[in-house]
Amino acid sequence: MSTKSYKKFFLCFTFVFFLFLIDRFSKLYILNIAEASSDIDIYLSEFLNIYLIWNTGIGFGLFSSDHNMIYNFITALIIIINIIIVVMLYQNQNYKSYFLILILGGSTGNLFDRLYYSAVPDFIDFHINNFHWFIFNVADIFISIGIICLIIEELFVKKKKHEKN
Repeated sequence: MSTKSYKKFFLCFTFVFFLFLIDRFSKLYILNIAEASSDIDIYLSEFLNIYLIWNTGIGFGLFSSDHNMIYNFITALIIIINIIIVVMLYQNQNYKSYFLILILGGSTGNLFDRLYYSAVPDFIDFHINNFHWFIFNVADIFISIGIICLIIEELFVKKKKHEKN
């Protein structure tokens, strides 16, 4: 591994760690409030509430299950995906690395919770009137932004490059 590779590795994982810390602090803040008041249902605006739930599924509560085998399978799958993202980060030398860092930072935060608490604390309740979106957390925001950016890059940027050739 060259000096340039070590610098890139250190820089990428510094950003991943920074995103992980932002996620951890947000969750610890909410969990401390929950511990003090035993219930969190905070009205912030007509579109946003803070409401703590424990998610055993993946992002936005998808595939939630009380069955240990399913939970362990999903956790193992997340670990494998994180390893694949690390390999992709090592191979990528362009701006896609930033999108992968966002995904890995958020995924690492949620993976930590899955291993430490056996569930992920979700607390951001976005809603319009009586329609409530899935309750999510800061890590889910990082993951979603990274995935959306990768999709946009695949659909529009690669298409333009292909049309030029």
